[in-house]
Amino acid sequence: MKPKEYPFYLKSTVVLFGLTLLSYALLNLKDILSPIAFSLIIAILLNPLVNRFQKKMPRALAIAASMLIALVIVSGVIYFLSSQIAHFSDAFPLLKAKFTTVLDDTRKLLQRDFGVSFEKQQQLISDAINSGSAMVGHTLGSALGTLALVFLVPVYVFMFLLYKPLVLNFLYEVFADEHEKKVAEVLSQTKMAIQSYMVGLLLEALIVAVMNSAALLILGVEYAVLLGVIGALLNMLPYIGGLIAIALPVLMATVTKDGYSTQLGVIGAYMLIQFIDNNILVPRIVSSKVQINALISIISVLLGGALWGIAGMFLTIPFVAILKIIFDRVDELKPWGKLLGDEIPTKRRNPFRRKAKKAPPEKAVSEKVVEKVAGK
Repeated sequence: MKPKEYPFYLKSTVVLFGLTLLSYALLNLKDILSPIAFSLIIAILLNPLVNRFQKKMPRALAIAASMLIALVIVSGVIYFLSSQIAHFSDAFPLLKAKFTTVLDDTRKLLQRDFGVSFEKQQQLISDAINSGSAMVGHTLGSALGTLALVFLVPVYVFMFLLYKPLVLNFLYEVFADEHEKKVAEVLSQTKMAIQSYMVGLLLEALIVAVMNSAALLILGVEYAVLLGVIGALLNMLPYIGGLIAIALPVLMATVTKDGYSTQLGVIGAYMLIQFIDNNILVPRIVSSKVQINALISIISVLLGGALWGIAGMFLTIPFVAILKIIFDRVDELKPWGKLLGDEIPTKRRNPFRRKAKKAPPEKAVSEKVVEKVAGK
């Protein structure tokens, strides 16, 4: 019996309605779903280490050992950042006084050269503070809401790893037998993509942090290591984070240095680092299976930020990568997978032209690291 075909306007309406309901649910359940999403990614990232330890010890003990190693690494990073921030807070009064001087000079410049009166400037500053206070309040509220559930993340990670066979059996049994092989392929590719992407992202952040800190130390910018590490963390947000990362050392140089040569040096150094990162580090280190094009990346990060704030910005790309892997494995959704990818066709598609065979892409450094840890 031939399946019934529905008109396009009806199918598109149903899809839009479903997306609206999904967005509403994600927005209202963000404080619950955000820790679960982070826990799922962390569990997938730790899975190769758990499998390696499981060869020598019981599964529960292997999970605990893997989580302990992850906790030590995260604690070390937090301790390093907190010590750097403590040094920064000691010099905060001096920086505040210098910033006030720079602000007064800027206000005089605006009045003298652009005719903007002090009253008008004060009104603009007040409006910006009022709107910024609402934004900061909303951000802090969502952050505190997420922090209230942070203690659940280790529990979620442990449970995801412990009950992984149960979840996999459910996913296999919920689909028909003829789709079992395709489901196994999608799950394997998704696991490898997330593991490789996160490992590559951490390696990339480490290298970028070293380059940022070295450049700022050479230029003589105060708190170069702290700003370099923060810039590397912000760089994890595709395209948007890089712009914010440049603004911070430029602002610090403006407050602590005379003239504008240091600021120009910071901009030039960060542009060079971004060029090296985008053209050398990302193609060679980050997984080739998670190459999302720039347009989709920017739109996804903005949508993730609108739904879940900063957490949504970090979570968006891995989950879009999961969607791409699924789309690439389902015949009806393959065009959407190509739309998400960064492979741009050089010519318009011709159904009569014979397709040329492509050589398989070389594995990225992160993929080789994951395979080595997993013992493959």
